[in-house]
Amino acid sequence: MFYSYGDYLSNIKILSVEEMHALHKEILTEIQTDDGAKEIYEELLAAVNRYASIRAGWPLLSREEKAEKDSGRTSCHNSVITHFNMLARYLRRQGKDAEWREKLGYEEDDQYNRKRIGDFACYLAFVNGINSR
Repeated sequence: MFYSYGDYLSNIKILSVEEMHALHKEILTEIQTDDGAKEIYEELLAAVNRYASIRAGWPLLSREEKAEKDSGRTSCHNSVITHFNMLARYLRRQGKDAEWREKLGYEEDDQYNRKRIGDFACYLAFVNGINSR
């Protein structure tokens, strides 16, 4: 299956590229001078890169391959969510709002928030990838 950005936009409860850009800008503004936040953000980026790689290849896998790799993908996705939570918690302890975390949403509140977080993880990997020229 071959997809376009328009296909993504037809899903429910998505984040547009513009919304993801705004969330990313909020994060970068909050971590800009804090070495502890930068360290957590770097760990987050490592997790999103692993996750984006798995997710990007997912449509190319057979049903059997997906079944074999699903628990690894879930584990990687959980790691991404944990790192977003760690960063938000750290920033709040430093007196920052970390409103971006609320905007991403929590899977406990709505199952689609897990997908939104995964989408945003792929956006961060995309941004880092195109800036690594």
